[in-house]
Amino acid sequence: MRSRYTAYVIENEAYLLSSWHPSTRPRSVAFEPGQKWLGLTIKSVEAGGEDDDEGVVEFVARFRQGNTAHRMHERSRFSRVLGRWHYVDGEFPD
Repeated sequence: MRSRYTAYVIENEAYLLSSWHPSTRPRSVAFEPGQKWLGLTIKSVEAGGEDDDEGVVEFVARFRQGNTAHRMHERSRFSRVLGRWHYVDGEFPD
């Protein structure tokens, strides 16, 4: 999860796509011009351990777009494929 957040911060599209589950992976990732990521807080983790093949991470990411601060609250679902975690999809509780 933290590595994907960092990839958004530095706009590393290749990493984001390679860490996205093949069943839900988009063709490309659009980055918003002028968007500045300010921080990530992990709220909870369900499963996703050494012996698990699936997990859920709930987080809040803060960012600024122009002069306005925003927060994105998501529960992301991950699946392990060939020993590597991939983002599948997410729900937005707020």
